[in-house]
Amino acid sequence: MKDIYIYPAIFHLEEDNTYWIEFPDFPLANTQGENLEDALHMAKDCLAGYISYIEEQGEEIPKATIPYTSKLEKNSFVQLIEAYLPPYRDEYYNKMERKNITIPRWLNQIAKKKNINCSALLVSALKKELGFLQ
Repeated sequence: MKDIYIYPAIFHLEEDNTYWIEFPDFPLANTQGENLEDALHMAKDCLAGYISYIEEQGEEIPKATIPYTSKLEKNSFVQLIEAYLPPYRDEYYNKMERKNITIPRWLNQIAKKKNINCSALLVSALKKELGFLQ
């Protein structure tokens, strides 16, 4: 698993001066931007998010190919996009997941009166039980 990936993106300038971006190596990954700066930012975010998703699914990440520029439409160009994955992985692994728990009503009422955050308490208790907290 690499931290940095570089793939070509094809930027298409629209009549309203916005851009839409596609990745030849990832047919389902495309995005758009209000201007060139926004489009570049969105392309990086799209690529990193998509590769992160592929990793999560356990699928193989394809090697980058270079699209032939002779096949490009008018007002289109190829730009290499770099995706730095660690922040996306961190976001995924630290993302909160909803758990439905059942506790006695009387215990829940006392916890509410004492302003106890049951989710935070459960996280803390799980960390302690699993040896992450001493």
